Amino acid sequence: MNVLMVLTSHDKLGDTGKKTGFWLEELAGPYYAMTDAGVRVTLVSPRGGQPPLDPKSDEPDAQTANTKRFKADPAAQSALASTGKLSDVDASRFDAVFYPGGHGPLWDLAEDKVSIALIETMHAAGKPIAAVCHAPGVLRHARAKDGTALVKGKKVTGFTNTEEEGVGLTKVVPFLVEDVLKSNGGIYSKGADWQPYVLTDGKLITGQNPASSVDAAKALLKLLL
Repeated sequence: MNVLMVLTSHDKLGDTGKKTGFWLEELAGPYYAMTDAGVRVTLVSPRGGQPPLDPKSDEPDAQTANTKRFKADPAAQSALASTGKLSDVDASRFDAVFYPGGHGPLWDLAEDKVSIALIETMHAAGKPIAAVCHAPGVLRHARAKDGTALVKGKKVTGFTNTEEEGVGLTKVVPFLVEDVLKSNGGIYSKGADWQPYVLTDGKLITGQNPASSVDAAKALLKLLL
């Protein structure tokens, strides 16, 4: 089994002067859930090379057993430092796609025509699509074969408005994940803030927050293995 993992290349947190990027646990947890199960994971990003890490996800209180393992894993570090270019991806080579979050994807991947086309191609081929935390925002412009929003009528979750308020970035982000999923006709639901919550609807898997990342990967494995 081959799973494509798409990371952000965006590192500017709006006009705050601060940095953003991908969230470490949302990469590391799913990476090991899948590779430990014998799945081959390929990392790509819009620009290729080393994607930007959200510095907050590298702080001591955000560390998990998976993030520590990832930092100490030469093969994983090498794969992260040399991600392929999203534009070079041949979707037919992959059995599923997984999008880790962090705020970065709201700026680049949500609007990236290559990413949108990839999602639509995977969906049309009946292949699983998984996204966690802010990454369900990458589904914003994706369409089903009939032209309707891909999330319309689907049970979905993603970073909640109250979680965004909790980190003080409601006025900074280009859009709120919860609002966009609802406005596109998604049947949005959520668990308690910061607690694991994952939904599977057909071949679409969404997770609410960083704590949901491993469970989202496990839900993807159920569809694949």
